[in-house]
Amino acid sequence: MSAKTFTAEDAQAANLVLVGAEKGRQAVHDLVVAYRANRRTGSACTKTRGEVSGNNRKIYKQKGTGGARHGDKRAPIFVGGGVVFGPRPRDYSKKVPKTVRKLALRRTLGDLVSAEKIKTVDSFSIADGKTKSFIASLDALVQPGKILVVSNSFDDSTYLAARNVAWTQLVTATDVNVEQLLLANTVILVGDAVQTLAARTA
Repeated sequence: MSAKTFTAEDAQAANLVLVGAEKGRQAVHDLVVAYRANRRTGSACTKTRGEVSGNNRKIYKQKGTGGARHGDKRAPIFVGGGVVFGPRPRDYSKKVPKTVRKLALRRTLGDLVSAEKIKTVDSFSIADGKTKSFIASLDALVQPGKILVVSNSFDDSTYLAARNVAWTQLVTATDVNVEQLLLANTVILVGDAVQTLAARTA
């Protein structure tokens, strides 16, 4: 099993639509920002003076104490009081149009092809499910680094062999996203994954 560098001519033969460096930069940025925003839970929450424990009784009389006028002890200026303008649960998610997603994928794949970071293999499978075999197979194909293996499907033994290798990720061609492609030093396309990506960029 040997890996072949995926070139612009190969992309054209597979009907993989790519764009050059003059277009799509903003689309890539917008999509990565959306990915990261969508991962935020937005669950940070502080209590206002109406939510903290305590009663509404005036802490001391209005006049005659020589001190400032105060109401109940839940006011924000007191320890244990409410928080002013603190974080509240919110939705950070962003929506990105389908055309922008497609443009970002085209641009990212185009950059990877230009940098010769995409390799193709006919098949990739680890029959014994061992991590040692998985690493040996990758070392025989590409240089060490962050490796993204993209295929239409993987068998259970291959997933089992790869799960403890932090610098490698297995992703199906229908699910791989722009952020994963950007973070990889080398992308290995297995079998018909090229045609699946071509359909996504069409």
